[in-house]
Amino acid sequence: MTVEGRVLLAMCGLITVNQLGFGSVIPVLPLYAQSFGVPASAIGMAVAIYGLARFFVAVPAGQFSDWLGRRPTLAIGGLVSATGSFWCAAAAEYPEFIIARFVSGAGAGIILTTGQVVLADISTPERRGRMISIYQGCFLFAVGIGPFPGGILATHFGLAAPFQAYGAASLLATAVAWFAVKETKGLGGTVGSHGGGSAFSFVRQISILLRQVGFALVSIVSLVNAVTRTGGLFTIIPVFASVRLSLSVAEIGFGMALGSVFGLIAAYPTGVLVDRFGRKAVIVPATLINGASMLLFMLAPSYLWFVVSCVAWGVAASVGGTAPAAYAADSAPPGMNAAAMSTFRMVGDLGYVIGPIALGFVVDAQGPQAALLLSAAISVAVGLLFLKFAPETYRGAT
Repeated sequence: MTVEGRVLLAMCGLITVNQLGFGSVIPVLPLYAQSFGVPASAIGMAVAIYGLARFFVAVPAGQFSDWLGRRPTLAIGGLVSATGSFWCAAAAEYPEFIIARFVSGAGAGIILTTGQVVLADISTPERRGRMISIYQGCFLFAVGIGPFPGGILATHFGLAAPFQAYGAASLLATAVAWFAVKETKGLGGTVGSHGGGSAFSFVRQISILLRQVGFALVSIVSLVNAVTRTGGLFTIIPVFASVRLSLSVAEIGFGMALGSVFGLIAAYPTGVLVDRFGRKAVIVPATLINGASMLLFMLAPSYLWFVVSCVAWGVAASVGGTAPAAYAADSAPPGMNAAAMSTFRMVGDLGYVIGPIALGFVVDAQGPQAALLLSAAISVAVGLLFLKFAPETYRGAT
């Protein structure tokens, strides 16, 4: 196996372990926050604060990965994530829980940002879609499967148990990062003194990237995907399904898990399509399907249709996660992988902040159906905007 293949395998193991823990808290997070006696907008804050932390650490994580190396930065992220997750489980009051969520989100942000930098380091445009699709498939599968054991843990051991599981998973991810992930800084001349970006400061690199229309638009696509995922799927839908369809936590978790299975099935074919037909040809329909899935959740009359909605979202999330990341990596001039991927993550994580708070207020003012309709409309609008103005960055031979 090549060096790049071994690194990809180790990163898939790391992200699977870490995101399995993250996924385990998804079905219980709104209910756990609600247990402190707070309104829907405050429940949204419990999700948003996690994204706010990721937003703040994205660019510093990219800088640290250049200064310290990818491997130690990943390990640091795992330790911070574990600390925050165990603290969430032990929180006695809502403000303490929010602080703990911020710490947990900071650790996750370091891992996710550095992971995408590593993928940019080890991939070439010809193989980038397939490599990212394998990693993304593991990511989404773990996030999607996580709600099922998380729901079981919450049912039998209480709402705090999934947070304890997340802490344990983060510690295991730290071990994988330190002992199994090879350092990729400078691999193939991508960073440091070997890359063309070394002549510019990190801030200057970000400025250069954001002046590219395509890079700016794909970052907005990532932002909108995060709004629908965290504001819709994570914040509104568990409570909405529990009230409207009388579903249990375990049933909600199973539906989300099944959606992730279909997302995993779609992952590698998506990578092939991205490398063969181009990034844009996949990004646009994936963004539109993402919006359609929110409409399905809003209209679902039964548990069967809830599961169908989960499947539609799982496929859209898988497809929509691979192509934008490949597009962002394509946009990075030599030596700017860390700047490109950390900026891409930072803009996307802003959606993690905006989505739960904004849609939470819409729920309080107009109801959950209006919030889901709004998230669907935004997805469709951004997909059409990308179709109109974004240039293609790579298209393989057809």
